[in-house]
Amino acid sequence: MKFGYFTLSDNRYPNNPRSPEQFLLEIRDQAVLAEKLGLNSVWIGEHHFNRRGCVSVPAVVLANVAAATTRLRLGPAVVVLPIHHPIHVAEEWATLDQLSGGRVDFAAGRGYDRHEFTPFNADFQSSAEQFSEGIELLMRCWTETQPFDFKGRFYDFEDVEVFPKPMQKNFRPYMGSFSRFSMELAAKWNWNLLLAPFAATILFGSLANAVTAYREICERTEKPAQKIKCSYFVHIGEGEDERQQALERMVGYITMAGLRKTMSQGGTGALPPTMGYFKKIGERLNDAKASDFDDSSLLYGSPQQIIDTLKRVEAIGIDEVILYFNFGNRPDAYVREQMHRFMNDIAPAFGGASLETAAAAG
Repeated sequence: MKFGYFTLSDNRYPNNPRSPEQFLLEIRDQAVLAEKLGLNSVWIGEHHFNRRGCVSVPAVVLANVAAATTRLRLGPAVVVLPIHHPIHVAEEWATLDQLSGGRVDFAAGRGYDRHEFTPFNADFQSSAEQFSEGIELLMRCWTETQPFDFKGRFYDFEDVEVFPKPMQKNFRPYMGSFSRFSMELAAKWNWNLLLAPFAATILFGSLANAVTAYREICERTEKPAQKIKCSYFVHIGEGEDERQQALERMVGYITMAGLRKTMSQGGTGALPPTMGYFKKIGERLNDAKASDFDDSSLLYGSPQQIIDTLKRVEAIGIDEVILYFNFGNRPDAYVREQMHRFMNDIAPAFGGASLETAAAAG
């Protein structure tokens, strides 16, 4: 099992002296450190208006990271496809794949925050239908070898040829997934899957159940099951004080800027009919307390405790775990220390970076 660096760039905290611009540069530099430490990939979320996070254009950040690295895989987590035109998205990420030497792991999701849709004049209520059509258009942009026409409900044009194409010949993106809806889309288009264990536990009962549900969909539709990655918040530290610190940061992340309200109501107004499952997540997050979180969402404890949890994750067939080191307004120096500790004390149990690799990173 491989490991990657992951961030949603949450920075909207009361009395936070760190500006979004400063955090942007910290994320860039942490991503470059990830390669030096031996991590396999870096995944940067897309959020707008400094609500859930402060990185709005992950492709630009990852292009900067690509120029400073040689082997690191580069992924958005995830592109909120309904607020973009799919042709532009196809061009942008194929360009980065070419410039990086074929290192892009593209990922898309539907999005869940109405407030991030409205300023772009995107229809939150029809986001499922637009997302489905957008996936089809993306695939045609990347695979059609001649000019093509497209006639759909949301996109309609004739005689368009899209360049560049991705460098990778088997360019298989990832579907950011909370629900059976997105799992079915992933199976339909032979995409890989990207899961959030906390949401998977609420909606399916466990991460293992979510993996089983996806594989059952693939079997029913006679599609091959593809790779599955998942994300985890992570805190390495022993003792009750360290445990409480981790859980308090987790609660802070969930409650900052009304995340639970966004989940339950879609921002302002009713959720789309196809997004009823988000209400269940929102209800679980209401009045979040430290006791609400366990190893279904957060890797915490001693290195051996985290290894034990990750061994269970590996056993259900997860290909890679991407690790949210910098959540909860953590200082940059502390994030770097946690990254070093993970690669020194935990990754070697999975054939990851050696102590020498991590030490050489300084």
